[in-house]
Amino acid sequence: MRAIHFDAHGGPEVLHLVEIATPAPGPGQILVRHEAIGVNFIDTYQRSGLYPMKLPSRLGGEAAGVVEALGEGVTGFKAGDRVAYNAPGAYADFGVVAAERALPLPDGIDARTAAAALLKGMTVEFLIRRLHKVEAGETVLFHAGAGGVGQIAIQWLKALSATVITTVGSDAKAARARELGADHVILYRTQDVAAEVRRITNGQGVPIAYDSVGKDTFEGTMGSLARRGIFVSFGNASGPAPPVEGRRLMFGGSLFFTRPTMTDYLVTTEELQASSAALFGMIGSGKVRIEIGQTFALADARKAHDALESRATTGSTVLIP
Repeated sequence: MRAIHFDAHGGPEVLHLVEIATPAPGPGQILVRHEAIGVNFIDTYQRSGLYPMKLPSRLGGEAAGVVEALGEGVTGFKAGDRVAYNAPGAYADFGVVAAERALPLPDGIDARTAAAALLKGMTVEFLIRRLHKVEAGETVLFHAGAGGVGQIAIQWLKALSATVITTVGSDAKAARARELGADHVILYRTQDVAAEVRRITNGQGVPIAYDSVGKDTFEGTMGSLARRGIFVSFGNASGPAPPVEGRRLMFGGSLFFTRPTMTDYLVTTEELQASSAALFGMIGSGKVRIEIGQTFALADARKAHDALESRATTGSTVLIP
């Protein structure tokens, strides 16, 4: 099979398409023939070395497709079943995953939608339902509203009757965020984010802010929080956020700062299944629509990373084997 490998950390140029043996599923595992592969910012962090990996390594963390073979002891799946999963090494024609971590796809959700939505959508689910349960009427700041995670978040938050403030980098992306239901859109490159949030909230600030941008939006996020507000830092699209000194949280109004990962909120199979069921339910109801802004061939993974890191993308990005 074909797979994307890299043997040194660096830019997209370190990614190489190679031919390797198709793996066989071991006990408790299934072999999945990929029909679509999700591209996420965490993939670029692993490739660049921001999140170092043992090298040489495969890349990718989510895919959707069809079960090709079952390992010993697997029950609940059969060849031909449609599934999606989050697991390492997904930039390939095939992937092996523990059966207990594979998720059956409901009717009406195709492989491309699942690959575009699973990791991003379950990220949104844990952020707004597990880390902090957003209530109707609550005002939320959620950065990068035109991206794959941001688009899902805006729609889901509006379904919860929250007031959504988001940031984007261009007028075109601002228009898209408004189409999705954002109540207020801030152009973070030209506007003072904190000042705008204070204006929108009559000086109060927001009780919670979700920041996946990192370095470029850190100060704006910090300045946007209400007393006892929660700063949720969950990405580094512009580079890592600076260290947080404890006294700054105190002087800022007894603030909270957290750097969560989905793996700590979806530990058990039951938690994973509940999160995916909530996501698929939102998609199936039409309350959350998944935009696949761009697709690339598996062999063009470098181009996909270039587009993502240059912030030239909207919605989700998928690779097609």
